[in-house]
Amino acid sequence: MSKRALTVSREENFPEWYQAAVRDGDMAETSPVRGCMVIKPWGWGVWERIQAELDARIKETGHENCYFPLFIPMSFIAKEAEHVEGFAKEMAVVTHHRLKNEGGQLVVDPSAKLEEPLIVRPTSETIIGDAFQRWVKSYRDLPLLINQWANVVRWEMRTRLFLRTAEFLWQEGHTAHADRDDAMDETLKMLEVYREFAENVLAMPVVAGEKPANERFPGADNTYSIEAMMQDGKALQAGTSHYLGMHFAKAQNIQFQNREGQLEYCHTTSWGVSTRLIGGVIMTHGDDDGLRMPPRIAPRQIVIVPMLRDKPEDKELLEYCAGLEKELKALGIRVLVDAKPIKSAEKRWNWVRRGAPVIVEVGGRDAAGGNVTYMRRDRLRDGDKVISHTSPRAEFVAAAPALLDDIQASLFAEAKARLDGNIVTSIKTFDDLQAYFGAASGDDDDDGTFKGWAEVAWSKPEGAALEAIADRLKALKLTIRNAPLNQKPIEGACLFTGDAAIEYVLIGRAY
Repeated sequence: MSKRALTVSREENFPEWYQAAVRDGDMAETSPVRGCMVIKPWGWGVWERIQAELDARIKETGHENCYFPLFIPMSFIAKEAEHVEGFAKEMAVVTHHRLKNEGGQLVVDPSAKLEEPLIVRPTSETIIGDAFQRWVKSYRDLPLLINQWANVVRWEMRTRLFLRTAEFLWQEGHTAHADRDDAMDETLKMLEVYREFAENVLAMPVVAGEKPANERFPGADNTYSIEAMMQDGKALQAGTSHYLGMHFAKAQNIQFQNREGQLEYCHTTSWGVSTRLIGGVIMTHGDDDGLRMPPRIAPRQIVIVPMLRDKPEDKELLEYCAGLEKELKALGIRVLVDAKPIKSAEKRWNWVRRGAPVIVEVGGRDAAGGNVTYMRRDRLRDGDKVISHTSPRAEFVAAAPALLDDIQASLFAEAKARLDGNIVTSIKTFDDLQAYFGAASGDDDDDGTFKGWAEVAWSKPEGAALEAIADRLKALKLTIRNAPLNQKPIEGACLFTGDAAIEYVLIGRAY
């Protein structure tokens, strides 16, 4: 039992470990379409839980769900120049609407060229803005608060399952407001929804803050993010919320008649999270045995593995497990009896790799004695020894909800200690920064050693000065992640310019 369930450890090769965790955890696989993925049932079950939990929170804040087309006319995109520039290299374009058979081969029919090319949705600000200009007429129509769950396409060159794929799934919220203050309140409200969701549902601690000007969403006045620290020290941008000002409203004529009868442009926002959250959960909580799923998003919170022996007494054992399953379901717990006719040890390790929070093994002696033997996935081992617990069935059932809550809290506490303990605050010069992070190398943007984030003071430069800073950081494969909303008193000068510092920012390598 001392052998680890995955063939590669996090310390040996974190990127390879991640791919193994996704594969052996039965989450997803690559598809015949380059850069796209097939999400398998266990992975889809996680996404369904994420959807259910987050959708409820979005609706609680007054938003309604709707749906917009996958295809967007190129003329819509072209109305917002900065937006186009930000996404131009990633856009997939549809130019024809028909194929024909030519010499036994299917080819594009040149006579079926579209009058106007269509962009496969990279994001929906433009097409939703077109609807907003029809839906908004008066101040009485505001605020307009909508959300959609959809897929998007961004033609990525370097892809990794869940983290960065050409097609991915997300939700995107879009709102219109009468003034800046209301729109900014919305932007920060949804950022807080994401922070609370990440921490309380995904058990993934994050830092909420504002992105520097060079990292803003194309066309936005302000972009805010939640940043999570993965086990290799890299940052993962786990969600964003944007105040778009009046740029998109002016480009698409989203106006309303105010109380005085005058026309004004709306202030708009957009915000979203995607299936990259699943990658974040894997890299935040996984261990060398595979995935560790927080109970609140685990498709099955408790998996019961009967130790079948292909004997007549198996029937009684399965009846015992079915009764246990019924009692747990009555408490609202998502539970499964895995009665597949394969070796119980193999089934157990399948569920270990998938990260089921609690794995129950029931043998003939357990059933005869009215007991339950189980493993907590968050505390599977003591060194190389696998830990199991035995308790009377009634006690186990009664304690099951509290057990799941404890696993959820345990995963969060472990990740929070990692985040808080690996933000370096002693770096005062660029030379210090370079010495700490070292030279970047290889496809994974690091030298294979763990580095956390650096918290440094800066003067919030923009324009050419900011671009020069970004170039210096880029040479080290670093970026400014965000300026935390919760700021401490400023001490010292800007690390980059030597001018008086305005705020602290977090710097690190990122996915």
